[in-house]
Amino acid sequence: MKYKVTLNGKTYEVEVEHGKAVLLDEYEALAPAPAVAKKSSAPAVQEEKKSAPAPVSLASGETVSAPMPGNIIRVDVKEGDKVKAGQILVILEAMKMENEIVSPKDGTVAQVVTAKGTVVDTGSPLVVIA
Repeated sequence: MKYKVTLNGKTYEVEVEHGKAVLLDEYEALAPAPAVAKKSSAPAVQEEKKSAPAPVSLASGETVSAPMPGNIIRVDVKEGDKVKAGQILVILEAMKMENEIVSPKDGTVAQVVTAKGTVVDTGSPLVVIA
């Protein structure tokens, strides 16, 4: 499998075969990677792949998004739940701190986009409130 990996602002194309990462020649000629990058590229690609969520079709309503990157450690609502403004929807752990992500308005949970254990980026949709 081939992946594009960005390391220190430079993009490399990496081919992974049987657990080994090999930097492809055409990119190596353009921007040679240090020996450390060749060895560490495979785990970075695997980790990046785990955290990249599949594109999701969102329900109509107001989307509550992650204000910062982090890990979802708790989801307190499910689809169909009635919520009040300020009610905790999700707990997001970032920089070893638990952040309460709350409902911006009264409404009904139209969709829960995230799950416990998910790694999210800033702006990732978490919950949709109708």
